[in-house]
Amino acid sequence: MGRESTELFQGTLNLLILKVLSRGAEHGWGISQAIQAASRDVLQVNQGSLYPALRRLEKAGLVQAEWGVSTNNRRARFYNLTDVGRNHLGEELSTWQRFAGAVNLVLAA
Repeated sequence: MGRESTELFQGTLNLLILKVLSRGAEHGWGISQAIQAASRDVLQVNQGSLYPALRRLEKAGLVQAEWGVSTNNRRARFYNLTDVGRNHLGEELSTWQRFAGAVNLVLAA
């Protein structure tokens, strides 16, 4: 992925994380794998970006975390979307769809 794509991705990482968590609790590795799979391997989230974003989302009250055991029997922090986070996701999705629609209009012109 080129530098321009990476910069755009960093601006949308929170939205992608919240969307993944809207489907249910997940640990960090699972979140990154879900984003990669849903994007057909175009988007790859490294730990250096993911975990700071999760901490920011937790500090903002959009997600909460608790310790649990992953499918490979390892201790992991699982993240859940809060009610505030679910509302925020709805607002951000609406904003993103307007933005993407506007970009598509310009590209089609």
